[in-house]
Amino acid sequence: MLKKAPRAVLKSHMRKTSDIRVGKNADIMIQLNLLLVLHRLAEESRIKAFEEKSATIKVQHLKAVSKKLLKSTRG
Repeated sequence: MLKKAPRAVLKSHMRKTSDIRVGKNADIMIQLNLLLVLHRLAEESRIKAFEEKSATIKVQHLKAVSKKLLKSTRG
C-alpha cells in the first residue's frame, strides 16, 4: 500500500493558499481526487504508448494525454 500524504502538511498548505474555511475531512477528499486523476493519467498514457507500439510510457505520451485530461477534469 502506498503511503498517504501527511494530513497536517496538507491542511496547513490549504490554509495558507486560500481564505476559505476548510472542513474536517476535506484534505482526505482532495487526496482521493488527486489519486483518481493520477490513475486516469497513467491509464490513458498507457493506452497512448500501446497505440504507438511502445513497451514503456515515455514523457511524450504523458504530455500528449495531460492537456486533454486537465481540460476534462477542470471544474
